[in-house]
Order: sequence, then structure tokens, then C-alpha cells
Amino acid sequence: MSACRAPRRLTSRRRITLLAAGAAAASLALSACGDGASGGSSQTRFVQGKNGIDTVKKNERQPAPDLAGETTTGKKLAVADYKGKVVVLNVWGSWCGPCIAEAPNFAKVANDTKSKGVQFIGINTRDSEKSQATSFEEEHKVPYPSLFDPTGRLMLRFPKGSLNPQSIPSTIAIDKQGKIAARSIGPLSEDELRKMVAPLIAEK
Repeated sequence: MSACRAPRRLTSRRRITLLAAGAAAASLALSACGDGASGGSSQTRFVQGKNGIDTVKKNERQPAPDLAGETTTGKKLAVADYKGKVVVLNVWGSWCGPCIAEAPNFAKVANDTKSKGVQFIGINTRDSEKSQATSFEEEHKVPYPSLFDPTGRLMLRFPKGSLNPQSIPSTIAIDKQGKIAARSIGPLSEDELRKMVAPLIAEK
């Protein structure tokens, strides 16, 4: 009898483990308007800034994941196509209060830094319809495209131990070589956003 019971317990444990792993992944991708922990693994050698912006030394950065898909307006977009520019990724949702609060700051800095080789790209998540996202973009005069990611799958592509987005909103800065250089969790002021981008513009 015991020989029959053991596999059942093992199967049950495996199911619990798989369910826990799935829940953790969903929590990472879909945490709504929260200040997620800085996180990362012991391999992450980032410096946690007093202004809430975490940074990585140039020689210790990891490549950004493959982030590509359809935008909120139905066009194809791949972040890798902007290698050679500083890319600022902003994870947002039209339903998210802090995202609404920071939207004017992102629009202003995106316009001001475009001529300096900076490309802003949004990742719109948890909006079930593209029309929800485009209405937000029109209302807040967002001057850059956003990938449409209703299920949060793009957020899960960030490598383990990197400065991955852990809440909504989150902002990731990618250097000119296509590597993850900085991250902020939570809304950013105009001044904070400029401080995040300026060192990467200056890099050779």
C-alpha cells in the first residue's frame, strides 16, 4: 500500500510546486501599480540609488531580452532595431494612477531628448483592448510607440539577475550597446527621469 501512496504524495508536491511557480510569474508580470522590491539575484551587481534608480556598471550589464511585437496602433516594433540609441522602456497601463501621473514627464523628456539619440518605447500591459491604450496616448500626448502586451509576457523575458521590471509602472534604461543599464520601480518625476537618462547619453 505504501508503494502506491508515495507516488501520489510526490505528484501532489509537484503540482503544488508548479502552481507556486506559475503564481510567482504571474505576480511579477501583473503586479498593479505597486512598489515592487528591488529584487534580483545574488548575481545582480547593481547600485541602488537614493532616488530610487538602480544602476549597473558598464562592464557588468546584461543584454536586454528580445522585445518585439505589435504596437498599440497595430504596427510591428522590435526594440533591437534601436541599438545605437539609448532606449527608455516604460511599463504602463491606462488603468494605473501612477502611470497617469508620470505621463506628462515622459512625454516632455522624450521630446527633449529625441535629438540626443534617445528613443522612448512603452510596454502597455493589462489593457484588454488597444483602444484603451490609444485613448490614454492621445489624452496625454504620448509621442512614442508602445508595445501592446496585455498578458505581461514581455516583462517575463528579462533575464534572471538583471534589473527586471517588477511592478507597474516600471522604467528600464538600455544603453547604446543594447544592455540593461538602469531601472526604476514606481512613477518618476521629470527630474528623476532626466537623471536616469543623462549618464547614458554621455557614454561613448
